[in-house]
Amino acid sequence: NGAVPGERGKQEKSVKRGNWGNQIEFVLTSVGYAVGLGNVWRFPYLCYRNGGGAFMFPYFIMLVFCGIPLFFMELSFGQFASQGCLGVWRVSPMFKGVGYGMMVVSTYIGIYYNVVICIAFYYFFVSMTRVLPWTYCSNAWNTPDCMGVLDGNVSSQAALNLTRLLNTTQKRTSPSEEYWRYWGRGRGRGWWWWCRGPADAGCSSCRRYVLDLSDDIGNLGEVRLPLLGCLGVSWVVVFLCLIKGVKSSGKVVYFTATFPYVVLTILFVRGITLDGALTGIMYYLTPQWDKILNAKVWGDAASQIFYSLGCAWGGLITMASYNKFHNNCYRDSIIISITNCATSVYAGFVIFSILGFMANHLGVDVSKVADHGPGLAFVAYPEALTLLPISPLWSILFFFMLILLGLGTQFCLLETLVTAIVDEVGNEWIIRRKTFVTLGVAVAGFLLGVPLTTQAGIYWLLLMDNYAASFSLVVISCIMCVAIMYIYGHRNYFKDIEMMLGFPPPLFFQICWRFISPAIIFFILVFTVIQYRPISYNDYVYPAWAISIGFLMALSSVICIPIYAIYKVCGSEGDTLLERLKNATKASKDWGPALPEHRSGRYAPVFSPSTESNLEAQPLQLEKGRSEAAAASPVQGSNGSAHSQDSRL
Repeated sequence: NGAVPGERGKQEKSVKRGNWGNQIEFVLTSVGYAVGLGNVWRFPYLCYRNGGGAFMFPYFIMLVFCGIPLFFMELSFGQFASQGCLGVWRVSPMFKGVGYGMMVVSTYIGIYYNVVICIAFYYFFVSMTRVLPWTYCSNAWNTPDCMGVLDGNVSSQAALNLTRLLNTTQKRTSPSEEYWRYWGRGRGRGWWWWCRGPADAGCSSCRRYVLDLSDDIGNLGEVRLPLLGCLGVSWVVVFLCLIKGVKSSGKVVYFTATFPYVVLTILFVRGITLDGALTGIMYYLTPQWDKILNAKVWGDAASQIFYSLGCAWGGLITMASYNKFHNNCYRDSIIISITNCATSVYAGFVIFSILGFMANHLGVDVSKVADHGPGLAFVAYPEALTLLPISPLWSILFFFMLILLGLGTQFCLLETLVTAIVDEVGNEWIIRRKTFVTLGVAVAGFLLGVPLTTQAGIYWLLLMDNYAASFSLVVISCIMCVAIMYIYGHRNYFKDIEMMLGFPPPLFFQICWRFISPAIIFFILVFTVIQYRPISYNDYVYPAWAISIGFLMALSSVICIPIYAIYKVCGSEGDTLLERLKNATKASKDWGPALPEHRSGRYAPVFSPSTESNLEAQPLQLEKGRSEAAAASPVQGSNGSAHSQDSRL
């Protein structure tokens, strides 16, 4: 378990903060945190778009040189100090703004991520029927452009001409797409284009399904009550699972982190038995080696590794802070990182086997049905499921898998915020009332998520997804690497890891942390800036004021770093600016292992002069001093051995 020989008698658990019940709980929680919705709805799309199997080469190169080193750094950082994303910055107090930036990012992600989970809950509930509601075009909310693959109104001749219809200017809309967003195809026309007034028989039921999308991000419309109810269910589930912190969530992850793999395997076995599945899988894997020389492919690979592992969110530091001090986090970082990437590759087989079957059924190329993001999860894949026998069963399994994948990440996001608050206050009163802090954060998250359940909610959700957690994460991660390796000092950090694990970090990781990983992070930042395009959703282009709000959200996390740095420098001791900078960046006295049993070497407690003078006065009464020394209780030394007070004197 990574324990250092000769330290069996030392306490490994923090009674005040709590610890994981066992190491499996930590590994499963971290896997659930890293393996999220992006592994299912983003990676497969990136893979086929960037050269299929050829994309795997830059993907795994970035995993080895950037993903695993950063993952190991954050785990070791949190485990050594046993503190959340704020407390760890005792290592260099001037950079505590990095921790606040992580909190801001986790807040944004936690708000919109639970809205995605609530939509998955909604689809999960409506799938409990004999016929999926997005199977046919005979519903009140469908438009004349709707054409379902199983619609009874479609004649055999129309089915033969479906390929030609897809290529015409009047684009086919599927029942699953209309069920998802319900927005007319006309320019600037919203739901009212098809519902032409109260006299229309279907108008009363038109404004009923899922998004009921408005025509503009500024037109919030009404709150979608079914989504609001599902959002409440999502937050209640998250709160109940975290009601006792890691003690309760550590038990829940035995199911939430493992069952998605059961569902993936069931869907994979079902998918590869379908006609056209091999075509879809070949479309996913066939290498296009000429694309390897494209810088965009390497940029997408680096970005996907960086974002999918959850680096710079604060969650990795928080989860590792509940480990035992001598846990082998080096081994854990490799296991979790490889599991995350293998899951992404495996999910691609599941997705493209079904999409290949759908493309074969429609007689079109796989690229016509392939999609990513919400378009894949709530439009393309649900439509493909309607082609399967007992389609409600497969739909229930698929959306239940999405719910569990989302919850695994959401647990860590909420725990990151709660742990940061509790550790920062740090007194017994708030530690005993940690459950109420969790409840308060959950209620605040629910209230802030309500606007995302309105008719314009999907616009705001995508705006937050594209801006709140994009380049700001790259900046935070880069500054964290620089602060630890060059401000605190790489030699000091390597000694800390050696004291914790019993061995220094391997030479490869030392080189990556100091040179390679920061360079790759900087490359991701440059790539993100160069490849920036204003956000759009299908045919809707976001207005300038909305994009400005997006940039403000991105800056709100990064701006914490210079603001807190200025505050800390101004409050530090020193006559000159240079002295203030040195004092602000110097590790605080309480930096180091949290438990006294582990504070050895340069972290060993030092006796004050007053204590030493008292001890020196004792031998004046020689006989009494000897008798007291014989009965004195042993004192734990810096090397773990026991000494009496007299022998230490």
